[in-house]
Amino acid sequence: MEDRTLPEETAKLQRDVVVLMDFLAEVLDGLGEGSLAASLPFKGREATATDNDRVVHALSIAFQLLNMAEENSAVQMRRKVESHAGLAEEPGLWGQILSQLREQGVAEETIHHELEKVVVEVVLTAHPTEVRRTSALYHLRELYQLIVKLENPVWTPMERREIQEEIKAMLELLWQTGEIFIEKPHVLSELAGIIYYLRSIFPQVLPILEKRLRHAWQDVGFTCNAQEIPPRLPRLRFGTWVGGDRDGHPLVTAAITRQALRELRNSAVSLVNEQLVTMAARLSLSRRLLPVPAPLAELIADVAATLGDRGEEALRRNPLEPWRQVINLMIARLPVDSAGKESDSVQPGQGCYQLAAELCNDLRLVQDSLTAAGALRLARDYVAPVRRTVEVFGFHLASLDIRQNSAFHDLAVEQLMTAAGLQDTGFSGWSEVRRLEFLNRELASSRPFARHDARPGHEAESVIDCYRELVDHIRVWGRDGLGSLIVSMTRALSDLLVVYLLAREAGLTVAGSNGHVCLLPVVPLFETIEDLQGSHLVLRQFLEHPMTRRTLSALCGDAPVQQVMIGYSDSNKDGGILASLWSLYRAQEAMAEAGRQCGVEVRFFHGRGGTISRGAGPTSRFLRGLPQGSVVGNLRLTEQGEVIAQKYANPMNAAYNLELLLAGTAGVSVTQNHCPKKANPLEPAMDRLAETSRRAYESLVTGDGFITFFRQATPIDVIESSRIGSRPARRSGGASIADLRAIPWVFSWSQARYSLSGWFGVGSALERFLREDERAFHEIAANAASWATLNYIVSNVATSIATANPEVMREYASLVEDGELRERIFTVIYDEYLRTTRMLELLFGGPLLEQHPRIHAVLARREESLLFLHRRQIELLPLWRHHRAAQEHGQAEELLILLLETVNAIAAGLRTTG
Repeated sequence: MEDRTLPEETAKLQRDVVVLMDFLAEVLDGLGEGSLAASLPFKGREATATDNDRVVHALSIAFQLLNMAEENSAVQMRRKVESHAGLAEEPGLWGQILSQLREQGVAEETIHHELEKVVVEVVLTAHPTEVRRTSALYHLRELYQLIVKLENPVWTPMERREIQEEIKAMLELLWQTGEIFIEKPHVLSELAGIIYYLRSIFPQVLPILEKRLRHAWQDVGFTCNAQEIPPRLPRLRFGTWVGGDRDGHPLVTAAITRQALRELRNSAVSLVNEQLVTMAARLSLSRRLLPVPAPLAELIADVAATLGDRGEEALRRNPLEPWRQVINLMIARLPVDSAGKESDSVQPGQGCYQLAAELCNDLRLVQDSLTAAGALRLARDYVAPVRRTVEVFGFHLASLDIRQNSAFHDLAVEQLMTAAGLQDTGFSGWSEVRRLEFLNRELASSRPFARHDARPGHEAESVIDCYRELVDHIRVWGRDGLGSLIVSMTRALSDLLVVYLLAREAGLTVAGSNGHVCLLPVVPLFETIEDLQGSHLVLRQFLEHPMTRRTLSALCGDAPVQQVMIGYSDSNKDGGILASLWSLYRAQEAMAEAGRQCGVEVRFFHGRGGTISRGAGPTSRFLRGLPQGSVVGNLRLTEQGEVIAQKYANPMNAAYNLELLLAGTAGVSVTQNHCPKKANPLEPAMDRLAETSRRAYESLVTGDGFITFFRQATPIDVIESSRIGSRPARRSGGASIADLRAIPWVFSWSQARYSLSGWFGVGSALERFLREDERAFHEIAANAASWATLNYIVSNVATSIATANPEVMREYASLVEDGELRERIFTVIYDEYLRTTRMLELLFGGPLLEQHPRIHAVLARREESLLFLHRRQIELLPLWRHHRAAQEHGQAEELLILLLETVNAIAAGLRTTG
């Protein structure tokens, strides 16, 4: 969301919050919690009962109500602005984007043509940043729907009272529902949460997105009939990592992957079945009143004959209604039984659909037949949306990526070498030259290392068993539903070629006309600053490799596309925010150019997290800040943890956030395709700033005693002990910061209100730059608003600085036992905080409060209650640490639960975790 606040929005928000707090107070009072009810926040009174841990639970619910009120207020204000000023007034949406393109002189036909190329894929992951249990999330979704329902002015006074009572009942349920995870969730439980959005939210959103594009097209004054815009424009796809992400996650086994693919498939076919049944009920057209086009009649006859008895049964229903008949035949062809589940009696190849594209073709014929018969509205309103659903979700709901760490792959290869009886099996320690010689020699052969029933070792078996599941899936269902083989911590060409070797072992490669090809694309993931800096060299080598060229040709045809994933989280943890974002920018520039030189389009997969330190930020600013030529109408990005609930828990907000992605990607792509590419003259200055910032950041995190300070001045140990995700907090169990995942790293700094990973090092870099090159500094300041890339970076840093609270930081620092260590490191952090604030204000030309009023208003609304929660957490931390060190497990576990409740409440107040 852009940083703008309307006075009317603020007034409405305050009214709504007061009403919701009154409802909660009434519920609490009725449950005998009168003192709690009297001290609820956001009404001029703040919680003071520090001896009562139920206050923490009350504040957590109060923050969630505030979040809902803010979300609903923003939705209602957007609707009001559009109603009075038109679609073009909302930043980043179709109305504004199409208006801007027209003002730039881009022809209508060109825009229409470019829209055909737009593909946006949202990949939902189960990264452990969602602190609330699934039960609590469901209750919150129902509560939000009731709040929205209460907005409707059509209700009578009696009906309004009934809705209010429903809200109070839901609040009572929330009060009595535990929020924290007592046990870690199972991977399939996490998948069920993801499927909820894919199955229940996003299908509702597709028609909304379609209509908004068509109305924006008309409003901007384009001459072609907006109703004729094909429903596939632009294309939206979904992916997921849940059940496929094995990087440091031992619980994601081959069996889990098989079950995840099955659950996704059953949910997708159930969704399609449901929409076909609804469409059949609507299309009650009689052959006596509407002529039946010959192609439709032929389809009915052909399918009925193929299905035999099932076809005859479908035809016996609705004998005078051919459109219903053909839909009944489509339902009979779905690869599920009558209960919507797969069965041995209903399988692809037995008259049933194998690929969703087959169903799409039949739906296209039905749509064309209605159009030919003159029923244009029925074709548009009843058939096109179902066809759109099948195009987006297919028979797989979301494509499942398989991710594993390069070091894990190396161990797998070594075990296979041992099983094959080779003498020197130290593959992971070999030089890159030697590794490549070995891999190229092996890839020229189709001989596997081990027999099919061999058990060479844990890592090898884990990878090969997984790949064999993928082979089985492809044999029955094709490649639909499968994404890519992603290699975490890609550092060299050999890290990627290893995957081809392991794929050969599992039968995931097949013989092509010129040699073996892999049935799935291999995708590098560049994560650290150093790896990003060398990424273009690795990518170029990979694209020039014969195995890659053959694979891309087999998978993509004459227009090869290579996906490349870039990591925001680990690069930030590695070098700080400025070095991270600028290294990502430079890497994309260089890799896009490497792709062009190899005749391959590079599709970037942005591994963004939910916080600014992990790549988050306003969608429109993010897209505008990408390097020219790096989008080319094709965007893939992750949505993680609590961000999924924040953006997509209700259809209207989901539609808004998806429209930002679709319209923003289209706008950036069209603009960049029709503007000559030129380097910004300030790029060398940014290189210097990024390097200076990185050195300042590294001097802190690698300094003597820093890890001790970090572990004592933040609740990192509490977060590591939490059960919010199925995946371990550390990749391999080591104690170093490098081994710690980015999520708990960011989460712990956020809880202690340092937000250090979002700003540290920037002040030092800007101050030194001002001292050494004042003229260049003022040039950067002059372009801080106009250069989109720079604006995105400095705005994110300013937001991170706003979330930091020096008073709270100092109180957490008091937990550090060594006084000298505490003062030494806190002084460095605090001085950099002041320096960064001062330099940002010089850059922006005024106080940050004036530049970013929304974020400051949001935080000010919460600060008093957050301060109570922080102090309660600080009070509990040393007690818990003492009991844990003394191995007093009962007392430690009791205090841990109280601490986790403070973690949840603070996360709800800040609307962020890791």
